[in-house]
Amino acid sequence: MPLRHIAGHRHLLERLAQAIERGTLPPSLIFSGPEGVGKRTAAIALAQALNCERPVPWPDSAPDESGAPGASGTDGCGECGACRRIARGVHADLLMIAPGDSGSIKVDQIREAIDRSSYRPFEGRRRVVIVDEADALMGEAQNALLKTLEEPPPASIFVLATPRSDLLLPTVRSRCQRLRFGALSASEIAALLVRDHGMSERDAHAAAAAADGSVGRALDRDVDDASAARDAAARLLTSAAATSDPRRRLDAARAMSAGAAERDALAGRLQALSALLRDVGALHSGAPDDVLANADLKPALESVRRGFDVDRVVAAFAAVDRAIAALERNASPKIVADWVALNI
Repeated sequence: MPLRHIAGHRHLLERLAQAIERGTLPPSLIFSGPEGVGKRTAAIALAQALNCERPVPWPDSAPDESGAPGASGTDGCGECGACRRIARGVHADLLMIAPGDSGSIKVDQIREAIDRSSYRPFEGRRRVVIVDEADALMGEAQNALLKTLEEPPPASIFVLATPRSDLLLPTVRSRCQRLRFGALSASEIAALLVRDHGMSERDAHAAAAAADGSVGRALDRDVDDASAARDAAARLLTSAAATSDPRRRLDAARAMSAGAAERDALAGRLQALSALLRDVGALHSGAPDDVLANADLKPALESVRRGFDVDRVVAAFAAVDRAIAALERNASPKIVADWVALNI
């Protein structure tokens, strides 16, 4: 996947494309940020851009509407033989290092990569060494990397991708340029799930809202469960906004807990409720649609907003947090669902 097709992180990806165009790409990089936000994908796309047989301009390199030149950059085409082999992990000049069965990256793996990187690229312009989950590097392996990171071979690039860069030695971190990848927005995740994984708009938005900014978490969760959790939470919130009658609220609580006898299932519904409440709060502040975790439910959320002023949103959000904590302390799921319905 070329840099331009990666969801989110436009500023970082543009910086990479510009550095490739100008020949100023640092030879030692750390891609840090939460799990599942595209660090490894970006590292592979970087390898494509460096070795593409038919490189293309970065999308913003064309003049803007005023005629001013856009940012100049270079990206991979994603279609040539080199790009396809890199995507499959079989290109001769792409070295992928990841934790073994022990969960760690050992010094022998690093020494082999250092030895291979000392030779000229076999078929491309640059050899790219990607260390995935670099926080799994053993201390000896990190020490073995130090000299190479400080003075990499002229045709080699090292990329260390990690969600926990603080676990790397300070001497490793000081030798690398760090790029910090943030969490993705729910709208970015939903668009990616529709485009690359064939999900429906409804399922994609439900999975994205529960993913906390990570495509990996969105894909790990059962789509039907995520949709059911969001539907149940939306029904409860709509009922709470429409009535203060305790009986009707308890009816909504029964729907909330139906089929959710397991704590994890009810916790998922409460988390969906929390995300909906965040969106109602965002609507009060005039936030744009791309900030909403459940943008596809905006008309329903606008109706809820009329029954929830800002103070009530804050109080309801706190009540949901207390309910989730009570579940973790082994409170009865039915009692928790009833309590939430009466306190939001």
